[in-house]
Amino acid sequence: MHIKLKDLQETHQRIKPFIHNTPILSSSLINDIVGADIYFKCENFQKMGAFKMRGALNAVLQLSDEQKKNGVATHSSGNFAQALALAAKLQNIKAYIVMPENAPEVKKKAVKGYGGKIIECEANLEARETTLNKVVAETGAKFLHPYNDYQVIEGQGTAAMELIGEHADLDYIIAPVGGGGLLSGTALATYYLSPKTKVIAGEPLGADDAWQSLEKGELIPQTKPKTIADGLLTSLGDKTYPIIRDFVEKIVRVEEDEIIAAMRLIWERMKIIVEPSSAVALAALIKEKKKYQGKKVAIILSGGNVDLGNLPF
Repeated sequence: MHIKLKDLQETHQRIKPFIHNTPILSSSLINDIVGADIYFKCENFQKMGAFKMRGALNAVLQLSDEQKKNGVATHSSGNFAQALALAAKLQNIKAYIVMPENAPEVKKKAVKGYGGKIIECEANLEARETTLNKVVAETGAKFLHPYNDYQVIEGQGTAAMELIGEHADLDYIIAPVGGGGLLSGTALATYYLSPKTKVIAGEPLGADDAWQSLEKGELIPQTKPKTIADGLLTSLGDKTYPIIRDFVEKIVRVEEDEIIAAMRLIWERMKIIVEPSSAVALAALIKEKKKYQGKKVAIILSGGNVDLGNLPF
């Protein structure tokens, strides 16, 4: 196993001074709908508005002085772009961010606000990788992968560590899955700190490569994903997939209208802003609510970076 409990604990100590220990909220109305005790770990209140800050910071804080000189680079449609730009700013280093031209305007603005330099490309993985390679060749910046990187996975696992630290007797933890950084970090933290707790993932039906990969027993790349959950369009990586395969109980696929209904429920009942990707976890819980009757369930609300001019409801 590449990531040990000691790695997760050291990571948490390393990033603690720079992140928020986000609140855990509940809603009696949502509890009644599902018939379970639900705890929402609100990473929408994290710095830059998403859990990605944890992994980006952990990776940036471990760069050598030599590596810091040329800055960091990544490709991302949004949340990791913002996280890396902010993490780099906190360390006074440059950040080059390759973003697809159709990335939400609100996310581009935020990246620029944190001092990141955006290089736009066509909206496909090949264009993202080619453009990134060019940027790295020209600048000498250190490439940090948004999720397929052990230091990033360790950082993302700290949200579940905080959650389990406050609620040691959870039956289930549910997280959304896109590239798998949050899910694999959550699964490892849970395995080490609360082995009786099962980890479940929610995934959009229109971007279900993780579900397909677990069904086939091999890594199936994402093809033409289509979902409102713009944070979950990426494929699992060769580092996240084996962790998810070995430590995640199951992946539940949800329809677009189920995601929108869950998002609306959180906005209306909890009075907090979450993005569609966050709502996927609650949608997965509601879809199979019989399974959770009388159980203690935690949901990681992954982020709250929403284009308010373009809401689905």
